[in-house]
Amino acid sequence: MANLPAGGAAGPPVAARALKPAEIVAALDAYIVGQERAKRAVAVALRNRYRRQQVPPELREEIAPKNIILIGPTGVGKTEIARRLSLLTDSPFHKVEASKFTEVGYVGRDVESMVRELVDLTIGAFRAREQEAVRDKARLLAEDRLLDLLLPSPGPRGFGRAAASPPHAVDETAAHAEASSTREKLRGMLREGKLDERIVEVETAETPMPLVDVFSNTGFEELGIQFKDMLGNLFPRAVKKRRLKVPEALEVLTQQEAQRLIDQDRVVRRAIERVEQAGILFIDEIDKIVSRGGGHGPDVSREGVQRDLLPIVEGSTVNTKYGPVKTDHILFIAAGAFHTVKPADLIPELQGRFPIRVELNALGRREFVRILTEPRNALLLQYRALLATEGVELEILPEAVEEIARIAEEVNARTENIGARRLHTILERLLEDVLFDAPDIPGGRVVVDRTFVAGRLKDVAENEDLSRYIL
Repeated sequence: MANLPAGGAAGPPVAARALKPAEIVAALDAYIVGQERAKRAVAVALRNRYRRQQVPPELREEIAPKNIILIGPTGVGKTEIARRLSLLTDSPFHKVEASKFTEVGYVGRDVESMVRELVDLTIGAFRAREQEAVRDKARLLAEDRLLDLLLPSPGPRGFGRAAASPPHAVDETAAHAEASSTREKLRGMLREGKLDERIVEVETAETPMPLVDVFSNTGFEELGIQFKDMLGNLFPRAVKKRRLKVPEALEVLTQQEAQRLIDQDRVVRRAIERVEQAGILFIDEIDKIVSRGGGHGPDVSREGVQRDLLPIVEGSTVNTKYGPVKTDHILFIAAGAFHTVKPADLIPELQGRFPIRVELNALGRREFVRILTEPRNALLLQYRALLATEGVELEILPEAVEEIARIAEEVNARTENIGARRLHTILERLLEDVLFDAPDIPGGRVVVDRTFVAGRLKDVAENEDLSRYIL
């Protein structure tokens, strides 16, 4: 999840409110090639959230989000569109795979767990943001605790000449000033790094294996938490003493102080409100829970998952360890290849809850060329950056890019069409020797042209059997 607002009411952040649908599409264009219809659909869905916040309160609760189904083969950008949208808008986002869920009563994960996981992720992100906001104050407090460990307060008798002096002769003011001066000198040494090799003993809370893990695969996530909460008051909190170097100890103490400074209840309250008003749940492989007919065996469980999913998408209240969470205004984006089934095979009630259906286009040679060169995170830029760390300059000529795109298109057509993911396998095969020998390449420069590509990939690309196993 991207940066979250540090305060204020939940809802779209200020930066996102100003975004028009065209601006959202332009922002997505920086990372995703093509798929204009899908980008327009999610841009309108996002803008509608802002519009909903502007309508009168009595009508606001009646406006439900228009959920979306993205239809297309793997590797065409379905997941990336939803992920980038969440980063763009600072929205709580969680991706789940529909095939992991089972009908209530069967062994496996129940569909409500995705809402609980979204809440957990959002609270963690809010907590981290709040801790970062108070980090400077927490570090000062941590410094004081660390100085107490490095320079313990003197005992009632003191040491040296002070111990030989009568109690009434001790100038308490002077002693305090001397101790304060010594402490500040030690603080200066701490900040200059002169104490980095010192070892101190720090108490940390021991984190046992959570009981929730035992129940997470059988749908009882909350049960483990309740047991732990009930038994927490019967047993003292386990504390573990660790011997750490000063920099590590300072970081541990800073985290402890930051946790004390933030209002945990406020974090939870704001995070839940943010999930309810701006959360995005991306349900991948939704076609895997569509029945292929027959009405028996696995098909019964698949339809059962759809029935369990229906009330959550419609809008219901899910109980979590932090309290109830309403799903009425969470945006659901589902995606699937739908090779052997079609969206019309979903149960009618669930179909009606995903009114927007967008079919994504398969990728060809022209799109592959753009994917390799245009996005801000283009694959070729990534490989150049990786090799630059070894002092190697990688230059891939336009003719080589065209050849890579052509081979990717041909291999996708002959074997399984995995979209842009084919480019990853081809580039790894193409640059395998360069990546291996990079530290020892003389001159530190590699030029990749059409001949280089043909020499590395021609035999493998033309042999269908080898392509299936290597590319």
